[in-house]
Amino acid sequence: MEKQEQTETTTNQTPETVAQPAAETPELAGKYIAELLSQAENAYTMYRQAQKEVSKGYKKQEQQMEKAFKADEQRANSTCEKAMEKALKNREQAEQQAEEVYRKTVEKVHNEYRRSVGEALKARDAAIEVVWQKFSEDRSQAWSIFQGEKAS
Repeated sequence: MEKQEQTETTTNQTPETVAQPAAETPELAGKYIAELLSQAENAYTMYRQAQKEVSKGYKKQEQQMEKAFKADEQRANSTCEKAMEKALKNREQAEQQAEEVYRKTVEKVHNEYRRSVGEALKARDAAIEVVWQKFSEDRSQAWSIFQGEKAS
């Protein structure tokens, strides 16, 4: 509808009047293009700034992720170190217990050996005593027979 009104106003004007706005039209168009160009430059500048901000954001996020990774790595190293220390402590305790059991077992074996040797010596002494008594009796009897005495 505006075009129609504009067309009507242009047709109702005299040729001089019509020519005059035509001279102003390039100036208006130049201002309009200059303004559009300015807006485009502003938009491009804002785009570049936004791009820089996004880049900064990515870098900041990357730094935070790297920091978090290092913290997680440190925690993992610390946990591993504690587990290794605990394993070493458990191994040392097991070795001490095994050495204690070994020492007690060796002591028990030595005591059992001494007891067995003692019993063997007692049995030997008792057997020797029995044999000696039998030998003494037999010898006495043999001398008695040799001397002509009656065996009782």
